[in-house]
Amino acid sequence: MKQPIRLALLFAMVALLTCCGNRDDKTNDVKSDVAWRHYNEARQAKNLELTLAVIDSMERAKIVSTAKADRLRGLAYDQGWQMRVAEHYYKKSYEGYAAKPTKEWYEYTDAGYRWAYLRHTRGDTEGALSVITGLLAKAEGKKEFPTISKVALLLLLSDIQLQLHQYDEALLTGQKAYETEQEDAHNPNRRGWDQAWVCMHMASNVHKTGDVEGALEWVDRCAQAIALSEQEQEDSLLIEEWKGHVALKRALYLYESGHPAEAAATYASVPRSRLFEPRAYHEAADYLMAAGRYDEAAHWYEQIDSTYVATDGARMTFDNIAERLSPRYSAYRKAKRNADALIIADSISAAIDSALVWQKKNCAAELAVIYQTHEKELALEESQFRATLYFIFVMASLFVILLIGYLWWRTARYNSELRAKNHRLLAEIEQHEQEEQKTIEQLKAEPVEVLNTSQQLFRRLCTLMDEQQPYTDENLNRDTLAQMLGTNGKYIDQAITECSNGDSTHDFINRYRLHRIATLLKTTDDSIAIIGEMCGIVSRSTLSRIFRDYYGMTPSEYRNISRE
Repeated sequence: MKQPIRLALLFAMVALLTCCGNRDDKTNDVKSDVAWRHYNEARQAKNLELTLAVIDSMERAKIVSTAKADRLRGLAYDQGWQMRVAEHYYKKSYEGYAAKPTKEWYEYTDAGYRWAYLRHTRGDTEGALSVITGLLAKAEGKKEFPTISKVALLLLLSDIQLQLHQYDEALLTGQKAYETEQEDAHNPNRRGWDQAWVCMHMASNVHKTGDVEGALEWVDRCAQAIALSEQEQEDSLLIEEWKGHVALKRALYLYESGHPAEAAATYASVPRSRLFEPRAYHEAADYLMAAGRYDEAAHWYEQIDSTYVATDGARMTFDNIAERLSPRYSAYRKAKRNADALIIADSISAAIDSALVWQKKNCAAELAVIYQTHEKELALEESQFRATLYFIFVMASLFVILLIGYLWWRTARYNSELRAKNHRLLAEIEQHEQEEQKTIEQLKAEPVEVLNTSQQLFRRLCTLMDEQQPYTDENLNRDTLAQMLGTNGKYIDQAITECSNGDSTHDFINRYRLHRIATLLKTTDDSIAIIGEMCGIVSRSTLSRIFRDYYGMTPSEYRNISRE
């Protein structure tokens, strides 16, 4: 009940501020302070709906410009992991600032940097480079251009060049970023931290090029910058955190440069109090994996996973799988903890399915939000452009109707084509199965004396599969089949390979399972999961995958098309 009440109070406050108007500068300052306080509270609470409502109210009250409001919206959606919508608003903010001369250089460059970064992360390298080079061109000869923004853009450009394997260019660009930061004399309170950030970034980039000694030099520069920051401010917790990062990076680079004893001593010297967030856990695990201390590395991967579960346990993305589960699986395997590795492998399989579902839902939700934002923008201009908006609304409605009609037509056409394709597939499958069955029947009809050893064993194997249906056991394998037929497992493999067009024993067993599953799909109304369990395939995702690979369609599509 508290959240709706808070929203109601917020909207009441906004209405009151709007009605009061701009009586004088003092009133404006009060309105601005109250609005910014509510904005910061909403951001800290990670309440997306409340944050957006505050931003809308600030824009209506002229506390912030439209370009600045769009940047704040981008930050809000960014914090909420809706990157597609965040990119949309960063783009709007960047273009809004570019269209009108502004003194808000930091906001302008920050919006451009964030837009370029998101374009880079989704693979639009050319688009990201166009934004970066455009901003850097504007920075030339302009003292008002924020140095920290120029440094950030150069480092992002260095990352892109590194990804494109332009190693020399990447290192030169990174060096330019460092020199640019060194020349900055306008922000003495953050000089040490800015140096540390650039040096750590450069250490990682140099390390990626294979120059471990060079990476160590940059880590040493980072340590010097942290020492400088100790003299500038008293943020002891942040200083301890960065000292931990430096020591862990140095341990990894020392080990890779052939100094394992010194690397171990450096790692051992890091107090546990400096290892309290996922980035440090990753760095510790990186060193331990390189040093072959897999059990200890597994411990830090477990810490990473538990930290994310505590803060973001409901969301499983492919990034989370890559950062949390896959490294942990590798550590377990290398530590010979096969039981734990098997559990994680099952978790990865389930997580992939979950990530696919979440990705689809999230993309749909973000596209819906983007569409809604366009509607809101049109609504905001209604009072000034009534006639134009009416025309746009009519055209938009017509477009939506045509779009719906087009989508309906495309959907109907797609379903028709899919149905026709599945019909063809079904006919081909039935013909192929008939040919396989005919071959087996011919083999069974042949006198025993004309068959070689593999053919005789294969005939006995087919009879066993048809009469006793051992494939319903999910644990069936070649050794079990060999035991049932009183022979050796390698003879089972040899007979199947020779008589089944090179199939493996696993493929042979699955083919019998799939034939049985297909029959049950056509003749019963049992659920697909139950049919899979009856035929020896317990996992629904595994059943869908191998069924699609063999039949070219899902079990549901097969059931529908076979009954038409």
